[in-house]
Amino acid sequence: MSYKNLSVEYDDTTAIVTINRPKKLNALNSETIQELHEAFEELDAEKDTLVIILTGSGEKAFVAGADISEFSDFSIDEGAELAANGHKILFDFIENLSTPVIAAVNGFALGGGLELAMACHFRIASDNARMGLPEVSLGLIPGYGGTQRLPQLIGKGRAMELIMTASMIDANSALDYGLVNHVVSQEDLLPHCIEIAEKIANNSPVAISHAIKVVNAGFKTNVNGYKSEIEAFGECFGTADFEEGTTAFLEKRKAEFPGE
Repeated sequence: MSYKNLSVEYDDTTAIVTINRPKKLNALNSETIQELHEAFEELDAEKDTLVIILTGSGEKAFVAGADISEFSDFSIDEGAELAANGHKILFDFIENLSTPVIAAVNGFALGGGLELAMACHFRIASDNARMGLPEVSLGLIPGYGGTQRLPQLIGKGRAMELIMTASMIDANSALDYGLVNHVVSQEDLLPHCIEIAEKIANNSPVAISHAIKVVNAGFKTNVNGYKSEIEAFGECFGTADFEEGTTAFLEKRKAEFPGE
């Protein structure tokens, strides 16, 4: 499938999705959000795609925020609908995707851009990256999960400060806070992400999809994460991946997981 605002390339079993709106610093508009949903849905259905990397085009920005011109005159109901649709179509959708998603943060990740990165399963940043949630400077609050995911990742106090001051932090501060897993040079960003993706791809895709589900369960209200883990652990015993993984271990060979 071809996209107006995205490109999708492959490196073996890894798909690289690049948001391609450099003149807008890759800002998210409704069309781009819909295209991202379609791309991730299609990639998640591809058995040969084991990991997805999400990044932005150019050297300045991952995603510099939402396209404010689209909603500057919205009513209360329209604003609520905008947030609800965004959660459903993209942000919650990525968080709960069965295929692992790595955010390669190559520059500014602000507002909706940082929220998009936080919806991914983990983040790796280039050393020029800058991150923040500046919505209160516009008379808004983060509406795509930022008030929930940021405290989960960096703690309530630091999240409150970042949100209320509308400040940006650099890549090393993000690393210190636990917002990103690694910081590398800009030229090493995609190769480093691909290297990690290859390590992930060596493992059972079925087990990884279960792991994503049960880790997320621990952050949901009224969901017992331990119970979810027990159930998913048991389900793994009925998979072809479990049979292959244990057989390969006992035979002292590398497993070739069927992904079933």
